[in-house]
Amino acid sequence: MQELELSKAFQLMEPGPVVLVATAHEGKFNVMTMSWHMVVDFIPRIACVIGAWDHTYAALCATKECVIAVPTVDLANTVVDIGNCSGRDVDKFNEFELTPAPAGIVKAPLIAECLGNIECRVIDERFADDYSLFILEGVKAWIDPDRKERRTFHANGDGTFVVDGETLNLRERMTKWQSII
Repeated sequence: MQELELSKAFQLMEPGPVVLVATAHEGKFNVMTMSWHMVVDFIPRIACVIGAWDHTYAALCATKECVIAVPTVDLANTVVDIGNCSGRDVDKFNEFELTPAPAGIVKAPLIAECLGNIECRVIDERFADDYSLFILEGVKAWIDPDRKERRTFHANGDGTFVVDGETLNLRERMTKWQSII
């Protein structure tokens, strides 16, 4: 074994696919790229880190709602580009030709180009000031069943990404969890 710089240890624990976070605040839609998140319950509840320096942070604190949109690998370049600018300066829906679609419950838009969208409400922000950590609860979910590309992609934390590949079907072995799969 070779020692790994502690500041890079997170790269070993990449939490899930890169997602987009859409908000609506003060009459404007915004979207940001996020890879720091994890599912914490089947409801679903999602823990995510959105820093106070992000334009989305203020919208999330003010409105207590957002949409988590799941892009596929064909949108990877766009998703990275979205993360390279701020909604303070750029109308990202217009700039990146994203289609805002009406959500069923929250005011934030769904992103039509994504495989799936989860409408969320903030249920816990006790750690937002100290850790930029929000706990979201999904209140409605959407999927595009006709979307041909379904592979998501995952950040390694160093500017490289891993694309979903071969699927292992081990459902038969999941005897304890049959009721949820």
